[in-house]
Amino acid sequence: MGEFLRARRAEVTPDQVGLPAVGHPRRVKGLRREEVAQLAAISTEYYTRIEQGRLSGASAPVLAAIARALRLDDAQTSYLYQLAEKPGAPTRRPRRRTAPRVHPQTQLLLDNLTDTPAMVLGPSMSVLAWNSLAAALYTDFSALSPTERNLMRMAFLDPRMRDLYTDWEDSARACVAYVRMDAATSPADPDLQALVGELSVHDDDFRRWWAAHDVAHKTFGTKRYHHPVAGDLTLDWQMLTCPHDPSQSIMVLTAPTATPSHQALRFLASWAAHPPVPRPEHTTSHPPHTP
Repeated sequence: MGEFLRARRAEVTPDQVGLPAVGHPRRVKGLRREEVAQLAAISTEYYTRIEQGRLSGASAPVLAAIARALRLDDAQTSYLYQLAEKPGAPTRRPRRRTAPRVHPQTQLLLDNLTDTPAMVLGPSMSVLAWNSLAAALYTDFSALSPTERNLMRMAFLDPRMRDLYTDWEDSARACVAYVRMDAATSPADPDLQALVGELSVHDDDFRRWWAAHDVAHKTFGTKRYHHPVAGDLTLDWQMLTCPHDPSQSIMVLTAPTATPSHQALRFLASWAAHPPVPRPEHTTSHPPHTP
């Protein structure tokens, strides 16, 4: 919580919240702790204890006041509340969970969406199931190990994703914000820790963006792609919660009927159903010898 509050405090200037920018020279960006406390109508000592992690939690009115003082949006406020519900004492290391399973009816739903890319995402953007058009759009998920089937991991470590996403930086930063939000409910999850550790070692952008503590809910939006087969596509996406397991969501990507992107999706679906057969290498054949 302390890291999150400090990151948000650094983004707010005194003039944005109606405070005079006077006093001693500022050693850090944004608001001072005493200014946040003043805006939230709490004591500086109390706010300092919250930011330093010396409180196991804070009341809902105090959290609401801090959220208003730091100009948090809905996603950031939700993240703050989730963090506040965590106990301050260290918890036991959780056991590694068994591999999540997708309900057969959900897989059947994906398979029946022949003109629509769709996949089931678990916590931390892991890809649990997909249909053939999602594989044609992104990659052959069946050829990847379960650890590699993760949209955030692919965004940073798979060079093809940087070419696939027209706005790669926006897409990658959004993935980080979504996973940061998921991390509030299970910060000690060993799979999440392994993923964050791997990406922190291998990518400077990820390390910087993860440290920024930006958060967002996975709801809906628009993605732009430059596909090597289908060309340019602009697709709307939305997340649907799986009724059999609320921790799983179905991501569906669509395009308005009769648009170039819709036609490109239909072409990609046809290509996925009947991929071109690789031509054999040219060899020189000799007719049989006849006496």
